[in-house]
Amino acid sequence: MPALWFITMSDLNENYKTAGFGGKLGFGKSPAVVLIDVAKAYIEPDAPLYVGSDHAFQEMTSLAAIARDAGIPVIFTKVEYARGGTDGGLFYQKVGALSLFQKGEPLGDFDDRLLPQPEDIVITKQYPSAFFGTSLVSTLNTMGIDTCIFAGFSTSGCIRASALDALQHGFRPIIVPEACGDRDPKVQAANLFDLEQKYADLKGLAEVRDYLGSLRSI
Repeated sequence: MPALWFITMSDLNENYKTAGFGGKLGFGKSPAVVLIDVAKAYIEPDAPLYVGSDHAFQEMTSLAAIARDAGIPVIFTKVEYARGGTDGGLFYQKVGALSLFQKGEPLGDFDDRLLPQPEDIVITKQYPSAFFGTSLVSTLNTMGIDTCIFAGFSTSGCIRASALDALQHGFRPIIVPEACGDRDPKVQAANLFDLEQKYADLKGLAEVRDYLGSLRSI
């Protein structure tokens, strides 16, 4: 077998399919939209963590509007640390940029164009996964949620970690690729490919819109 970095994408897809990857989970019956870390730190051009994913941010905004129109729960995650990062453990030590998310730092706030509404839920976290060390599992279980539709920042980091944990906790992870941002398109593509092969389904915004719209008539 040739080394994987020398083969075409179609060959790579076939390689993974032959190995037994790439199965489909599909939508469940009771979804929630989970917007991961939609903070100014990733959105404002002058911010150190700016990812340049302006289109993705617009699609996140559209996804939130679609969910609210369909009466689907919208959950935001927010990264916040005590001053000095004492509650961030080794992750805070590893990634110096996390100091931008200390309590009171303006770049850790939500963008004014996509703010949690009174009916939305905000989960505060200190680690990549939205599930680790938070109340998200019990919240989703109490609401009867079986499907998490993920968008936000960044694909290779907190979205990846959250999708994996969703799967491991028994929730169907759905990722909306055009509503996810990352620092480099190659990193974005590689992580979306791997997530789809092993841990999550990728669904475009149009398909998600149709799915959520169908639930309004149930």
